[in-house]
Order: sequence, then C-alpha cells, then structure tokens
Amino acid sequence: MNDEEWKVYAKNLLKAELTRHGVSYETLVDKLNAMGIDETYHSVNNKINRGTFNFVFVLQCLKAVGANDFRL
Repeated sequence: MNDEEWKVYAKNLLKAELTRHGVSYETLVDKLNAMGIDETYHSVNNKINRGTFNFVFVLQCLKAVGANDFRL
C-alpha cells in the first residue's frame, strides 16, 4: 500500500471503533476533554478525516470510548 492508502485504512479503522461504541465526534471531544486532552470538534474532524494522526491519538480515542481491544 502507498501512504495515501494507509491513511484511508487508519481513518476507517478509527471511524469503525467510534461507530462500534456509538460515539460521535462531538461526544469524543467531550470525553477527550474530560481526560485532560485539549481537542476541539474541528481538530478531531480534521485529524480523522485526513487520516493524519499519531498512535497516541488513537490510544487516547480508544481509552475515551472505553474500548478494551482494537481490531485490525
């Protein structure tokens, strides 16, 4: 896969986890902020839809939604 395909893959994996847990971007932002992670709707929307986020952001999102596992 090329870089663009990896970005799409990463974006789709994270979106699937949010959907699986019934969490919208707005709710994710609230949960991240409650954890002390300063994000806005705009920043989360941009990161996820571009597929340009680091693994720390993925872990923060998974923790925020209460995910106990992650499927690749």
